[in-house]
Amino acid sequence: MQETREVPCLAPALPDGIAAALRERSSTWTWLQNTVGQSGSTVWRLTDVNGSNAHYLKCGTGEAAGAIHDEVVRLRWLAPFLPVPQVAAYEMADSEAWLLMTALPGETAWQLLAAHPEQAEAVVDAVAAFLRQVHAIAPESSPFSATAPERLALARARIAANLVDEADFDEERAGWSAAQVWDALQALPLPSAPAVVTHGDFSLDNILIAGGAVTGCIDVGRAGLADRYQDIAILWNGLGEFGAGLQARLLVALGEGEGDRTRIDFHLLLDELF
Repeated sequence: MQETREVPCLAPALPDGIAAALRERSSTWTWLQNTVGQSGSTVWRLTDVNGSNAHYLKCGTGEAAGAIHDEVVRLRWLAPFLPVPQVAAYEMADSEAWLLMTALPGETAWQLLAAHPEQAEAVVDAVAAFLRQVHAIAPESSPFSATAPERLALARARIAANLVDEADFDEERAGWSAAQVWDALQALPLPSAPAVVTHGDFSLDNILIAGGAVTGCIDVGRAGLADRYQDIAILWNGLGEFGAGLQARLLVALGEGEGDRTRIDFHLLLDELF
């Protein structure tokens, strides 16, 4: 189940401000390029000569640059509430954005599940506890909203602009068109539960764990007020790679019993369009 998720690489050409920020932190960096994720950005992990002092660097243009800007403002908003990376440097010019962040300690939840299946139940319990912490942030503290009607409007605009990557749909929808996903969405009811603060892309690759506890979350560019099943659905879907038993354990740990499959289906369909 293991797969290569980083490859060694040379340093790219950097904007002056990002290069200066890196020089302030170390004279020598080792570069690894990330091979997973669907943000449209290029992501590198950097460590100093001792293999420590890790940072992440993101670069994107066009729509990806906008997503990086969204992440910067949300990282700064979430910092008092959750353990998230610190913004070390940020530059945006000519529709290109660069974001340098500190790294959180630990391994991703996906890495732990893949390498240590004997820890799977403990990982699920730790992630569920952290997700409850996210959803407990006071809604009035959020300046960002990502409710279902708002995301549907954005999804419709993305379809019209041919921005949906139909080749990246989940296996259950392989071969579908974006229009077919949209039609399936229209057949489901809009979530009506009160909105809570959500992460927005609460996947196993975006949760860090060390010593049995979650040390924080990354890729928060979609964070905002939404139905809590926005997060539950993506996490539940990712756990399917490791067995239905873990999916069921997650729902119970979150107090959802057997879960609301209609809301799960709604959010998984909606996520395909982003």
